[in-house]
Amino acid sequence: MAKKDPAEYTVEEKLKSLYQLQTILSEIDKIKILRGELPLEVKDLEDEIVGLGTRIENIANEIKNNKEAVVGYKAEIEQAKQSIAKYTEDQNNIHNSREFDLLNKEIEYKNLVIQHDEKKIREAQAFDKQKSEELAKAKTALDERKKDLELKKSELDEIVTETKQEEEKLREQARNLELTIEPRLLASFKRIRKSSRNGLGIVYVQRDACAGCFSKIPPQRQMDIRMRKKIIVCENCGRIMIDPELAGIKEEKPVEAPTTKRRGIRRATKSE
Repeated sequence: MAKKDPAEYTVEEKLKSLYQLQTILSEIDKIKILRGELPLEVKDLEDEIVGLGTRIENIANEIKNNKEAVVGYKAEIEQAKQSIAKYTEDQNNIHNSREFDLLNKEIEYKNLVIQHDEKKIREAQAFDKQKSEELAKAKTALDERKKDLELKKSELDEIVTETKQEEEKLREQARNLELTIEPRLLASFKRIRKSSRNGLGIVYVQRDACAGCFSKIPPQRQMDIRMRKKIIVCENCGRIMIDPELAGIKEEKPVEAPTTKRRGIRRATKSE
């Protein structure tokens, strides 16, 4: 038997399907609420762990480059000392003051190089100490975040395991139901539902008001809703409206105040 085209369904059938879909999606929303903020917390922790890992890698590279620079400064100092020793020895073998002054200037320059490199080494050592402390703190923070992530994932996995089968069943029901709803109407419903704070895209009339925003609905509009001849939306919130009977809801009737009988008051007549 060929499946019925969604466009061929009556307004009543379309509204009923939409309300059934809303009921299923609301159940899925409840499952998401049960999970709470855990998925977001897990994602934030994962991002933080990636960030800490990058930071640790950068600090480690800075320390490595700093140590290599210190090795270079030490080599330069050693070379300068060797040059000073050679120039000092050469001063003993010269025969004029000009050569002596030139060698003396070279010795002074090499001493300046040594002083400069020793200063750079002290700065590098201070830098190394600072970065080593930062690295230790970052590693400690990373370990803590990993423990937090493991705990949060465990909590989330436990909840997902408990609700997974139920959620999959509901999602399958929702997918099958969506196939029976006209695409244009379904898209409108999803848009309304997405913009609604409570996720309701279709609601019923409750106590002469919209069950979504609680705005009063005029009697004539309520009559139109009960007729089920066309899709009617709330003028205030834009949600699709249906009557309680179609939603399978027993309409609450206002309680009438008990009536009391008035007793006639007999007037006393004065005797003349």
